[in-house]
Amino acid sequence: MGFFDKLKAGLDKTRKSFTEKIEQLVVGYATIDDEFLDDVEAVLLSADVGVHTTAKLMAEIKSGIKSKEIQAPEQLKPFLQTKISAILAEGATPDRLFAAQPPTVIMVVGINGVGKTTTIGKLGNYYREQGLKVMLAAGDTFRAAAIDQLEIWGQRTGAEVISQFEGSDPAAVAFDAVQSAKAQKADILIIDTAGRLHTKANLMEELKKIKRVISREIPDAPHETLLVLDATTGQNAINQARLFGEAAPVSGIVLTKLDGTAKGGVIVGLKAELHVPVKWIGVGEGINDLRPFVPEEFSRALFADK
Repeated sequence: MGFFDKLKAGLDKTRKSFTEKIEQLVVGYATIDDEFLDDVEAVLLSADVGVHTTAKLMAEIKSGIKSKEIQAPEQLKPFLQTKISAILAEGATPDRLFAAQPPTVIMVVGINGVGKTTTIGKLGNYYREQGLKVMLAAGDTFRAAAIDQLEIWGQRTGAEVISQFEGSDPAAVAFDAVQSAKAQKADILIIDTAGRLHTKANLMEELKKIKRVISREIPDAPHETLLVLDATTGQNAINQARLFGEAAPVSGIVLTKLDGTAKGGVIVGLKAELHVPVKWIGVGEGINDLRPFVPEEFSRALFADK
């Protein structure tokens, strides 16, 4: 199965809660009236697009009706597909990942349970398959077995893992990793970080400290700070993004577990409300099921016929 087919299959639950409900509305209404628009709004909200983004899309729909772009219910679905594609593609630029002077440093943040360490392993595998030398840093020193988990990913993907003992200073791990990556001429260094939110203030200060240590050794690093979010949490993912953005300016989002939720519409809300690009999406458990996010491909898969 190609990745588009996997993406289409992975979005099945979201499509049922969103696209198929739009299709049912189209069949149920002969004309566009206030009741039809109320039902469209309810569908958008139920797909976790978000209040702010729903209001924006509803304003676009009403404008489309006024300009006669939408003259009948069946014209709503292609209109929405165009508008959602535009939101997701807005401000998209070629990936600025690779640093002029290796190593490129990627710092990965996110709360426990979102699939952060697994995402790092899959990212490492993706770059290894491109022929790049990848190193991983086990900077989540507080979570039991996080270091072991990353070591397993390192063995699986052939990437060296820089680690210390459980409970050690994450910034010290980051320092060691940067030094090793420079000495061994690694192309990519991916740094794991802690994700416990019950010590929110301490966690955020720790992230800032790691960032300071990295940038002292490589002035323009980290070159990417990727925030891993779990799509199944819906609107809570947007709140997490705001919180982490205060501690470490996030350059991109990794949205995992899209295949396990009907809340995939949150990807639209994330982009519209936070203006942070979604750079990677995960649609399965396999090592190759994490791929760069392509807005047009996502929109096409979301609105695809069954």
